[in-house]
Amino acid sequence: MAVLLPVGTRKGLFLLRSDDRKTWDVEGPLLEGWSVFHAMVDPRDGTLHAATNNPFYGATVHRSPDGGKTWERAEELGLPEDGELKLNATWHIEPGRDSELWLGGDPGVLFRSDDGGRTWQLNEALFGHPTRERWQPGAGGMCTHSIQLADGVMYVAISAAGAFRSEDGGGSWTPINKNVAAEFMPDPYPEVGQCVHKLLVHPQRPERIWQQNHCGVYRSDDRGDTWERLDGNGLPTSFGFPLALDPQDPDVAYVIPEQSQEHHYTADGRLGVYRTSDGGSSWELASSGLPQRAWVAVLREGLTYDDEGIYFGTQSGSVWTAPRGGAQWTEAARDLPPILSVEAAAA
Repeated sequence: MAVLLPVGTRKGLFLLRSDDRKTWDVEGPLLEGWSVFHAMVDPRDGTLHAATNNPFYGATVHRSPDGGKTWERAEELGLPEDGELKLNATWHIEPGRDSELWLGGDPGVLFRSDDGGRTWQLNEALFGHPTRERWQPGAGGMCTHSIQLADGVMYVAISAAGAFRSEDGGGSWTPINKNVAAEFMPDPYPEVGQCVHKLLVHPQRPERIWQQNHCGVYRSDDRGDTWERLDGNGLPTSFGFPLALDPQDPDVAYVIPEQSQEHHYTADGRLGVYRTSDGGSSWELASSGLPQRAWVAVLREGLTYDDEGIYFGTQSGSVWTAPRGGAQWTEAARDLPPILSVEAAAA
């Protein structure tokens, strides 16, 4: 099946296409002058959406109904003018129910669109959450970077506030951080304040949630009510940013560990993709074809998957791809600007 990879970078958007997943055509840069924190194709209508940020024009969203030939920018996007908080960045776009689109941003905010991304409305329940005064920005800002919808339930993850669940379409939010460590805080297990780096719900088992956290890898089998830590059994470090799942197997997940929060490069100077096939009980390298020595970084939106493959991009500008299972990696593109996000869609 032909595949399209929207690749967001510090210097615009690139589109990688392949009919055989072996040879790749690269188009771009599109949206020149914009940092594309995340880009994705809406599977419902094929519209290309990008969370875009610029030091002069601010934080916004671009949409393209024709595969990137033309773009429309959401002009009215921001926080209440009479408040102290301002929209610092847009981070992640996620399709919702029916015609919904959801957008996460900094400072720990969430927006909803019902007109295909042309206009956006602030989610007041998260914006005014009673625990907000205990949220703190991570190194990348206080960003709502993970948005997941499954079985009528919605989840968001914020750095550094933790994970939250809504069972009423975003009308109210419950913190779901029990047993998740925040080792950098005086209370290492607070109600909120955890630094989630990426959170995903398994599409075939909606009660199963995975997260790569600042302080470990975790899995929940009860929609986030409780969490089990999974990183002391084969991973070289507990720290990392990206996370990917196998959409056909709830027990399979992938992470790319980093050396530590002080050293933002791959663990032991090796570009190591680690795979679990037993729900996190054990991990093993799935890095055949990758460089043995590489001090690189893969950001939280830089690793993704579909039914046939797994893909990631590095801050040094390479895109790597492998068939489902991660048995053999090949370099699809190199020498791009620093890569912020990679997604996969049918071409």
